Amino acid sequence: MSVLETASTNLKAILAHAIDYTPKQRAVVVFDTYSELSTLLTQAYRQALPEAVFLDFETTKPEDILKLFSELQAGDLVVLVQSMSFRLNQFRIRVELFKQGLKVIEHPHLARMRGSDVPVYIDSLAYDPDYYRVVGPKLKILIDQAEQAVIDSGGSILKYASRFEDTKLNIGDYTGMKNVGGQFPIGEVFTEPKQLDGVNGEVKIFAFGDTDFSVNIPAQPITLVIEKARVIGVKNSTPEFDKVIEQIKADEEVWVRELGFGMNKAFSRNRHVLDVGTYERMCGIHLSLGAKHSIYAKPGMKRREGHYHVDVFAVTDKVWLDDRCVYEHGGYVV
Repeated sequence: MSVLETASTNLKAILAHAIDYTPKQRAVVVFDTYSELSTLLTQAYRQALPEAVFLDFETTKPEDILKLFSELQAGDLVVLVQSMSFRLNQFRIRVELFKQGLKVIEHPHLARMRGSDVPVYIDSLAYDPDYYRVVGPKLKILIDQAEQAVIDSGGSILKYASRFEDTKLNIGDYTGMKNVGGQFPIGEVFTEPKQLDGVNGEVKIFAFGDTDFSVNIPAQPITLVIEKARVIGVKNSTPEFDKVIEQIKADEEVWVRELGFGMNKAFSRNRHVLDVGTYERMCGIHLSLGAKHSIYAKPGMKRREGHYHVDVFAVTDKVWLDDRCVYEHGGYVV
């Protein structure tokens, strides 16, 4: 099967199982052709959504795009295929479309991925409801009930002596949710400890988001020394990672906040793409560095007051929730 055929198959599965789209609903695809991936995805959407209206973002006036959006009814679909990120006014398009009750599929920053990244990205769009909708909710229950957690990363141990905030799911199941859709690819269950002071130990990371939002993979894992959810030391660092840490320290403490359980099996330690926002769904554990988290607030740390949320990817050998191992051998055991 060609990459285009795989893309079309995967998009059809997303439309049917995640978005619950039917031909009775109108569909609009806004695209550009500035990158290999945006061109490929647009071709795939023409196959998956033959009845849709297709608008080239670069040759269509913004007012014409907005006018067409305004004519859509709640439950209709908008797909955004973007080499970077479309702007029609001062607001984020997806947020405004959600306010209108529209379903949205957003593919941003496609220009950051090219060449060998392309088939990996296409594979990450595969939607397996029996995996996401079974493993994801089971994982959420275990996290929400857990009193503590432990991450074993190559012999380094990071302990969470805390219960966790209400776990959020990004698994393509929007049942009971206000909005349908979001950024694709999907595949993540995430939370953070209620008591940040309970996070202590060491964790090895094999990749991190660098200062230009690219996935940086050092020659050997970097070890973070963490005390009360703050990075107090770094072993085997690189100049690029030092730059990330120094940038955060210039404005705030280097907090360790998000605890992300990535579920997307197309991404692994050995199979990745360059865009960190896409690779964040990698099957394994990722953490965030910096005070910023748009979902959870903490005393003295409002949701949007922090400056940084830098994703780092842990060497994930085993993960325990209480006395139950939930991750080993590269996958979840729930």
